This record gives sequence, structure tokens and C-alpha cells, in this order.
Amino acid sequence: MNIRESLEQWEKEYLSPYAMLSMDSKGRLRPEEQCDIRPVFQRDRDRIIHSKSFRRLKDKTQVFLTPEGDHYRTRLTHTLEVSQTARTIAKALQLNEDLVEAIALGHDLGHTPFGHAGERALNRVCTYGFKHNEQSVRTVDLLEKDGQGINLTMEVRDGILNHQTSSMPASLEGKIVRLADKIAYIHHDMDDAVRGGILRESDVPEEISSVIGYTCGQRLDFFIHNIVTNSRGKNDICMSPEAAQAMQKMREFMFRNVYKNPIAKGQENKAESLIITLYEYYMSHTEKLPDFLNRLYLNGEPIEKIVCDYIASMTDRFAIAQYQEIYIPKTWHG
Repeated sequence: MNIRESLEQWEKEYLSPYAMLSMDSKGRLRPEEQCDIRPVFQRDRDRIIHSKSFRRLKDKTQVFLTPEGDHYRTRLTHTLEVSQTARTIAKALQLNEDLVEAIALGHDLGHTPFGHAGERALNRVCTYGFKHNEQSVRTVDLLEKDGQGINLTMEVRDGILNHQTSSMPASLEGKIVRLADKIAYIHHDMDDAVRGGILRESDVPEEISSVIGYTCGQRLDFFIHNIVTNSRGKNDICMSPEAAQAMQKMREFMFRNVYKNPIAKGQENKAESLIITLYEYYMSHTEKLPDFLNRLYLNGEPIEKIVCDYIASMTDRFAIAQYQEIYIPKTWHG
């Protein structure tokens, strides 16, 4: 028995009967030989961490566009906070922590520059529409490694695809990430809003705070404990009705006061215009696209999707630089 098989046996003996076991994975899009050390979901996690799209998350907006200060969240720090919250819940419930971590680390790989402003812009102009969860799967399936993809397991792909509110993953591990994503942004977006002077902790209505806590740390602790308590021994991941209602009210509060706040989001119209302008430019100048994307286009991928692939892969900084390169006159030196 090699190391991987020993770890798979440990999962079988220790994890909950409701856990997704590595040995029971449905496999990959392209069959490949197993690693002798790592179970499949650990291997997926490693592939995501070593991917270019994961590294680019460090320069992509979470909520505040190009904030001044070193402590505001980026898409990468959001991803890490989702992962940590999800792993805490999974470990407490004896579910598959490797699967949870892989889904969490991969769930936003296809996110656009400038956060949801970039997503809205591409969804508006692309005839196929654009959703970042679908783009994340497309990134791992097709775009990584210059068009080869990183060939993740079906379970990780399902969790990435269905982490949105409107969807439901097939595994309990995927359901954990789906909730951890919401917990993370309620926690850290509020923290960033306080740091940026947009809100004060005391602005949260008493009917919410009295249930989930009066500080970011208290709220994070409350949601984790509530999910663990209400999901233990069940083939489901759930909160108490009181907690679920309070979470919904907190999300509504955040949308009113942060996500649609004219001070916090005042630059988003500019960001959307920039993304749309780049989209129109590359639709007319396909020769400017990277070689591997042109190969995908020649192999039958729609040009609209290829242009979205390129723009969605950009960091905030790179998108601005491309716009400046294309449209801003340079100083002439005689």
C-alpha cells in the first residue's frame, strides 16, 4: 500500500459517512495516472495554487477599486479567508478538508478585474453572457497552461461552478464553500468598509447585531459555530432559521450601504467603460490576442468567448495599462 492509498484508507475510517471520499471521486475530464503520494483532491489543490490564474488574484479588486492602504482585501485574500473558514467547518464536521480547500481556492479563478463591475460589463456586451463562476471552470478546464487546462476532478469542478447563491453543489464540501464565501465577504467587506470610513460597527441594525454579534470577529465566530452545530450528524450543511434570516438581513444591509454606496463604488462606471472599450477593441483586433487564445479561436472557440477569456484574466493594473497603451497618447520626444 502506497502513501496515497494509506491516506484514502484513513479517510474511509475517520471521515463522516456523509463525506466525499477521495477514492470515490468520479474522476477527471481526461483520465490520468494516480499520484502515489497525494489523493486526488489534494492534488487538485496543489494544481490550483501553482496556477497563474491563482497568482493573478492578488491584483484583482474585491470591493474597493485601487484603494490607498495596505490592509484592504484583494480577490486573493478573500479566497484565502473563504478557504480558512470552509476548512474550519469541514474539519469540525469530519468532512473532506482537501476537497473543501481545493474548491475554495479555485472558486474565483475566473473573476474579472475590477470585481463585479468587470463581470457586469462583460455580461452586458458578450452575446454569450458572462458569469465568473462559469469562467472559473473554463479557466481550469481550458485556459490554464496555455490552453491545456489543469484537469481537475469532477467534484472540485462542481463546487467551483455552483458556489453562487443561485446554485447548489452536489457535495457537502461544496455546500460548505458556498456558505463560507458569503460568511467571508460579510465579515471582511464590513471590516474594509469600517477601515475606509464608509460605515461604523454601530451602523448595523440592532435586530441583526443582537443575533450574530456586534463586531466582525463575533459575526464570523457566530456563523461558523451555528453551521457546525446545525449540520453535525446530518447529510446537509445548514444554519438555524434565525441565523439564516440574520445573514440575509446582513447581506441586504451590505448591499444598501457598501456594494451600492456611491462613495465606495464611485469609480465603477469608469471601470465598466474601460472593460467594454477593451472588449470592443480586441473584437476588432484579434491579432493582438495571445497566441494560445488565437489557437483556441482557430480551433472553433467563439471569438466573443476568447475576448472575454483575455479580459477576465487581466489584473486591474494590467487592464489599466492596456487601456493606456491603446488609447492614451504618449509624450513625443524629438
